[in-house]
Amino acid sequence: MPEFDLIERLRSRIRERGDVPLGIGDDAALVQPPPGEQLAITTDTLNSGVHFPPETLPADLGWKTLAVNLSDLAAMGAQPRWCTLSLSLPREDAAWLSAFADGFIALADAHGIALVGGDTTRGPLSTSVTAIGSVVPGGALRRDGAQVGDQIWVTGQPGEAAAALALWQAGRLDVTQVAGEPVHERLRQRLLRPSPRVQAGLRLRGLAHACVDISDGLLADLGHVCARSGVGAELSLPALPPISAPLATAPAQLHAWQLGGGDDYELCFTAAPTRHEAIVQALGSAGVAATPIGRIVSGHGIVVRDQAGHPWQPPRQGYQHFVG
Repeated sequence: MPEFDLIERLRSRIRERGDVPLGIGDDAALVQPPPGEQLAITTDTLNSGVHFPPETLPADLGWKTLAVNLSDLAAMGAQPRWCTLSLSLPREDAAWLSAFADGFIALADAHGIALVGGDTTRGPLSTSVTAIGSVVPGGALRRDGAQVGDQIWVTGQPGEAAAALALWQAGRLDVTQVAGEPVHERLRQRLLRPSPRVQAGLRLRGLAHACVDISDGLLADLGHVCARSGVGAELSLPALPPISAPLATAPAQLHAWQLGGGDDYELCFTAAPTRHEAIVQALGSAGVAATPIGRIVSGHGIVVRDQAGHPWQPPRQGYQHFVG
């Protein structure tokens, strides 16, 4: 299948939109930003064996490829608008590409983001998306706005994707099959098809002081907020939202998943305590649960405290490329 036939297969799946005067098929796309809004632009690449199990089904990979970028836009409080897609494929496979498009376009349609261009090449399996959103000037959520005294919140249940990965690594979870145990299936879906918190991010505009999405682990990503804001943080282990089931063999393993596991694509944000009820209501209207898990303090770094209030040393901080 020639490259241009691959591109045409994708182009034929895309709906026409008024804010895309020229989409797939030319040297560059033309898009029409909303009047007076700024553009938020993000890029993520997923490599086989690094960001997803090599046997991952193409529809699941299509979903996740876009989800990780939508999560970045959610963390900025940006409305998704357009995206481009680059695919590196080891061989031509029309059925694989069609299934990949099923997952990708299902999530794109759910969040109103249009695929407007990209590239296809032969090589090791890798996918990359550049996503573009829009936000009114001064309305973006950023990492550098955390203030001393803020509550620290997290959406959802961080650690579930890491638990699924641990099950897969132990040979106890087949990512290509619906799991027989409901808990395992929930975890499988959390790893393969994360739910980007786009609506939550939009509703946090004007409420949160700072925000980041959890891709590399709660401690690692909250650390970015602290570093950019020039503050420290204290987290409470008992306050962390529990994951779906007691799969860990010891509390340290559970906390390692919650604090150091990646791939959750939940939001971690800070806000004034006076905004507590407004945040609960705003996120409730988006169908997203959020939990206060600590506070922003003066200084630097993150201290995790156990039930007795003693500092607790996590076994890992989070994922880093090119380390270890």
